[in-house]
Amino acid sequence: MKYSNLKRIIPLTLLASAATLVVAAPAPVTDLNASSNSTSSAPASSASIERLERLIKSRNQIQLQLQQQLDGLSQELSEMRGTVERNSYELDQMLERQRQLYIEIDNIRTAKPTVEAKPEAAEGGSTEGAYAADTNENAAYQNAVDLILKEKNYAGATKAFQEFVTAYPDSVYSSNAHYWLGQLYFAQKNDVEAAKSFAKVVSYADSNKRADALLKLGEVAKRNNNNAAAKKYYQKVVNEYPDSTTAKTAASKLESL
Repeated sequence: MKYSNLKRIIPLTLLASAATLVVAAPAPVTDLNASSNSTSSAPASSASIERLERLIKSRNQIQLQLQQQLDGLSQELSEMRGTVERNSYELDQMLERQRQLYIEIDNIRTAKPTVEAKPEAAEGGSTEGAYAADTNENAAYQNAVDLILKEKNYAGATKAFQEFVTAYPDSVYSSNAHYWLGQLYFAQKNDVEAAKSFAKVVSYADSNKRADALLKLGEVAKRNNNNAAAKKYYQKVVNEYPDSTTAKTAASKLESL
């Protein structure tokens, strides 16, 4: 090979080697996965936060509803308790009124009807005789008494005595009838009518129930917080019937005022 040809070949060889090195050199590497993960992770995190917020909000709503239901049940329970307590109190009051009425009934259960002086005849003394001449009058009075003593029909007895005192205003049983009415009204806590009936009894000067009627007027006054009037009636019993059992009761009540 000629020297001139060799000189041309060597530069070409070197140039080819350099080109091979350039082609074989590794290209710069870019982490595509890292870029892709960074881009996709942001929406995923945002969705998770939103889902968590929805769960928390839903839980809070459920808790609020439960609390409202508990508050409602508590209110209903409180109202039911109040109703039970009120009914219990009213029942106790009713039993106490019945007890008082039974005591009064026992006190006069064996008493015979007696002739009562009429108000206008009080100064002249009482009328003679044990029973009324009118059999219908006797029957009407006895029927009213039986409604209390035998049938325990107090509402019926109240009506019967009302009708009796209207039909027989001058009856020999008038004082007792008004006293029975007073007792029935007193047991019902109808103090206005009770006071009227007992005052009517007091107007019969010779009535064997007059002392008891005065005592009851004191009870009515005391129950209505009128201690001055109660004291007056109790003292009247003590002064006018000093040796009676009723006077002892009145004296005891005076001490408690």
